[in-house]
Amino acid sequence: MKLMPFHMVDGFPLDWADDCVNVHLIRHPARVVASYAAKRENPSLRDIGYSEHVALYQRLPGPILDSEDIRNDPERMLRKLCGIIGLEFDQRMLNWPEGPKPFDGAWAPHWYGTVHRSTGFAGPEGPLPDLSGELGELVEKALPHYEALAEQRLG
Repeated sequence: MKLMPFHMVDGFPLDWADDCVNVHLIRHPARVVASYAAKRENPSLRDIGYSEHVALYQRLPGPILDSEDIRNDPERMLRKLCGIIGLEFDQRMLNWPEGPKPFDGAWAPHWYGTVHRSTGFAGPEGPLPDLSGELGELVEKALPHYEALAEQRLG
Protein backbone atom coordinates (compact mmCIF):
# COMPACT_ATOMS: atom_id res chain seq x y z
CA MET A 1 0.00 0.00 0.00
CA LYS A 2 1.47 3.34 -0.93
CA LEU A 3 -0.45 6.41 0.13
CA MET A 4 -3.34 5.46 -2.09
CA PRO A 5 -5.81 3.69 0.20
CA PHE A 6 -8.36 6.39 -0.60
CA HIS A 7 -8.96 4.42 -3.80
CA MET A 8 -10.59 1.72 -1.69
CA VAL A 9 -14.33 2.20 -2.05
CA ASP A 10 -16.15 2.43 1.29
CA GLY A 11 -17.71 -0.91 2.08
CA PHE A 12 -15.74 -2.77 -0.59
CA PRO A 13 -14.74 -6.16 0.84
CA LEU A 14 -11.04 -6.65 1.51
CA ASP A 15 -11.19 -10.42 2.01
CA TRP A 16 -9.24 -10.90 -1.23
CA ALA A 17 -6.17 -9.39 0.49
CA ASP A 18 -6.30 -11.54 3.63
CA ASP A 19 -3.96 -14.15 2.16
CA CYS A 20 -1.64 -11.60 0.53
CA VAL A 21 1.62 -10.29 1.91
CA ASN A 22 0.69 -6.69 2.61
CA VAL A 23 3.59 -4.24 2.73
CA HIS A 24 2.90 -0.63 3.65
CA LEU A 25 5.01 2.24 2.34
CA ILE A 26 4.82 5.53 4.21
CA ARG A 27 6.33 8.97 3.67
CA HIS A 28 6.40 12.04 5.91
CA PRO A 29 3.28 14.15 5.29
CA ALA A 30 5.29 17.32 4.62
CA ARG A 31 6.91 15.62 1.64
CA VAL A 32 3.62 14.14 0.43
CA VAL A 33 1.72 17.42 0.73
CA ALA A 34 4.46 19.37 -1.06
CA SER A 35 4.53 16.80 -3.87
CA TYR A 36 0.76 16.64 -4.16
CA ALA A 37 0.36 20.43 -4.09
CA ALA A 38 2.84 20.74 -6.97
CA LYS A 39 0.45 18.72 -9.15
CA ARG A 40 -3.01 19.61 -7.80
CA GLU A 41 -4.56 22.55 -6.03
CA ASN A 42 -6.01 22.42 -2.53
CA PRO A 43 -5.18 18.86 -1.46
CA SER A 44 -7.31 17.44 1.35
CA LEU A 45 -6.63 14.89 4.07
CA ARG A 46 -8.65 12.37 2.04
CA ASP A 47 -6.53 13.12 -1.05
CA ILE A 48 -3.33 12.16 0.73
CA GLY A 49 -4.94 9.13 2.42
CA TYR A 50 -3.26 8.97 5.83
CA SER A 51 -6.31 8.19 7.98
CA GLU A 52 -7.42 5.61 5.41
CA HIS A 53 -3.96 4.07 5.46
CA VAL A 54 -4.11 3.61 9.23
CA ALA A 55 -7.51 1.91 8.89
CA LEU A 56 -6.18 -0.28 6.09
CA TYR A 57 -3.12 -1.23 8.14
CA GLN A 58 -5.36 -2.20 11.05
CA ARG A 59 -7.40 -4.41 8.72
CA LEU A 60 -4.42 -5.75 6.69
CA PRO A 61 -1.29 -5.58 8.83
CA GLY A 62 2.16 -6.15 7.44
CA PRO A 63 5.64 -4.66 7.42
CA ILE A 64 5.81 -0.87 7.20
CA LEU A 65 8.64 0.81 5.31
CA ASP A 66 9.33 4.53 5.42
CA SER A 67 10.58 6.00 2.16
CA GLU A 68 13.20 7.96 4.11
CA ASP A 69 14.71 4.73 5.45
CA ILE A 70 14.74 3.17 1.99
CA ARG A 71 16.43 6.18 0.43
CA ASN A 72 19.00 6.32 3.23
CA ASP A 73 19.99 2.66 2.81
CA PRO A 74 18.05 0.82 0.09
CA GLU A 75 19.99 -2.44 0.27
CA ARG A 76 19.67 -2.80 4.04
CA MET A 77 15.94 -2.05 3.98
CA LEU A 78 15.22 -4.37 1.05
CA ARG A 79 17.23 -7.16 2.68
CA LYS A 80 15.25 -6.66 5.88
CA LEU A 81 11.92 -6.64 4.04
CA CYS A 82 12.82 -9.71 1.99
CA GLY A 83 13.76 -11.59 5.15
CA ILE A 84 10.44 -10.75 6.77
CA ILE A 85 8.25 -11.68 3.81
CA GLY A 86 10.23 -14.76 2.77
CA LEU A 87 11.83 -13.57 -0.46
CA GLU A 88 15.45 -13.99 -1.42
CA PHE A 89 17.20 -10.64 -1.79
CA ASP A 90 18.72 -10.03 -5.23
CA GLN A 91 21.11 -7.16 -6.08
CA ARG A 92 18.99 -6.50 -9.18
CA MET A 93 16.29 -5.14 -6.87
CA LEU A 94 18.42 -2.02 -6.47
CA ASN A 95 18.36 -1.04 -10.16
CA TRP A 96 15.88 -1.05 -13.02
CA PRO A 97 15.76 0.04 -16.66
CA GLU A 98 14.84 3.64 -17.35
CA GLY A 99 11.40 4.35 -18.81
CA PRO A 100 7.73 3.53 -18.31
CA LYS A 101 6.57 0.04 -17.42
CA PRO A 102 3.47 -1.75 -18.74
CA PHE A 103 2.14 -2.10 -15.18
CA ASP A 104 2.46 1.61 -14.24
CA GLY A 105 -1.25 2.36 -14.47
CA ALA A 106 -3.24 5.31 -15.74
CA TRP A 107 -1.68 7.77 -13.28
CA ALA A 108 1.88 7.29 -14.55
CA PRO A 109 1.91 10.31 -16.90
CA HIS A 110 0.87 12.55 -13.99
CA TRP A 111 3.13 11.25 -11.23
CA TYR A 112 5.97 9.08 -12.53
CA GLY A 113 8.18 11.45 -14.54
CA THR A 114 11.06 11.24 -12.08
CA VAL A 115 10.67 7.49 -11.65
CA HIS A 116 10.71 6.96 -15.41
CA ARG A 117 14.01 8.86 -15.62
CA SER A 118 15.58 6.85 -12.79
CA THR A 119 17.55 3.62 -12.86
CA GLY A 120 17.88 3.13 -9.10
CA PHE A 121 17.00 4.59 -5.75
CA ALA A 122 17.64 8.30 -5.24
CA GLY A 123 19.88 9.31 -2.38
CA PRO A 124 18.67 10.67 0.94
CA GLU A 125 16.21 13.54 0.80
CA GLY A 126 17.09 16.93 2.24
CA PRO A 127 15.27 18.75 5.03
CA LEU A 128 11.49 18.53 5.22
CA PRO A 129 9.66 21.16 3.18
CA ASP A 130 8.55 24.13 5.27
CA LEU A 131 4.85 24.48 4.52
CA SER A 132 2.60 27.18 5.89
CA GLY A 133 -1.03 28.20 5.61
CA GLU A 134 -3.50 25.54 4.50
CA LEU A 135 -0.72 23.19 3.41
CA GLY A 136 0.93 23.41 6.83
CA GLU A 137 -2.43 22.75 8.49
CA LEU A 138 -2.90 19.69 6.29
CA VAL A 139 0.50 18.36 7.36
CA GLU A 140 -0.50 18.84 11.01
CA LYS A 141 -3.75 16.90 10.44
CA ALA A 142 -1.91 14.04 8.73
CA LEU A 143 1.00 13.87 11.17
CA PRO A 144 -0.71 11.80 13.93
CA HIS A 145 -1.74 9.18 11.36
CA TYR A 146 1.77 9.04 9.90
CA GLU A 147 3.30 8.81 13.38
CA ALA A 148 0.97 5.92 14.30
CA LEU A 149 2.26 3.99 11.29
CA ALA A 150 5.87 5.16 11.71
CA GLU A 151 5.98 3.70 15.24
CA GLN A 152 5.61 0.25 13.63
CA ARG A 153 8.05 0.73 10.75
CA LEU A 154 11.06 -1.41 10.04
CA GLY A 155 14.17 0.46 10.99
